[in-house]
Amino acid sequence: MSSVDFLAQEKIWFDKPRYDEAERRFYERMNGSSQPTQDVGANTILQDIARARENIQKSLAGSSSSAADQGELVCRIKSLEVENQSLHKVVDDLRAALSKLECRVAVLEKSPAAVTAAPAPSVPYTNGTTVQQKTSAPVKEEEEEGDDDDDDIDLFGSDEDEEAEKLKEQRLKEYAEKKAKKPGVIAKSSILLDVKPWDDETDMVKLEECVRSVQADGLLWGTSKLVPVGYGIKKLQIACVVEDDKVGTDMLEEEIVKFEDYIQSVDVAAFNKI
Repeated sequence: MSSVDFLAQEKIWFDKPRYDEAERRFYERMNGSSQPTQDVGANTILQDIARARENIQKSLAGSSSSAADQGELVCRIKSLEVENQSLHKVVDDLRAALSKLECRVAVLEKSPAAVTAAPAPSVPYTNGTTVQQKTSAPVKEEEEEGDDDDDDIDLFGSDEDEEAEKLKEQRLKEYAEKKAKKPGVIAKSSILLDVKPWDDETDMVKLEECVRSVQADGLLWGTSKLVPVGYGIKKLQIACVVEDDKVGTDMLEEEIVKFEDYIQSVDVAAFNKI
């Protein structure tokens, strides 16, 4: 075996500090030195080394956690920047919309003033046709033309005035005729009649036919029904609409009572104006 191999397998040199420490302790014991004091110093050094290791580990752990916190903080800052940009855009849109609205309000406020400043000339109507209204000339033009027109004044009137009067009278006459031909409001009434038969053997179908056979201008028959009276007798209740100027209740009763074979009497159950 070579010396190199021997030294590679020999471990005493690697543990030399431990052997030196053992040798030192041996001689200290032999000399009678205080071992507790040296142990306390060694313990304090070991404690300092342990504390240093703990601080190093804590610093390494803190650096990793701080890196994670910094990454989260960067993400939050980026999200806040994006949100801030969107809010800026919304605010700009609102400002543009507000400016447009202010412009429209200003235009609307100005438009009524323009309308009131220059009102349209009123045009009179006669019988549905417009009559051309003569507009007065400005005051300055009247003053300038006043001297020239003094010589052309017609004290006895002109043909134009006569034609205007004739046209006015003709249109008034046409308006009066048209108004006279216009139909007025026709007054109508709704009447409910109770038609009573003689007995329970009376043919009520024939009785209703007799009642409806009464016809007159302004008379319109409506719905009907049979209403029990008593002892098997039923009366006919029939409605009609009449024009007040043409048909009256007395005339209806007289005409219906003429059918003596079927009808005993006629009464007005209800009378309403339409």
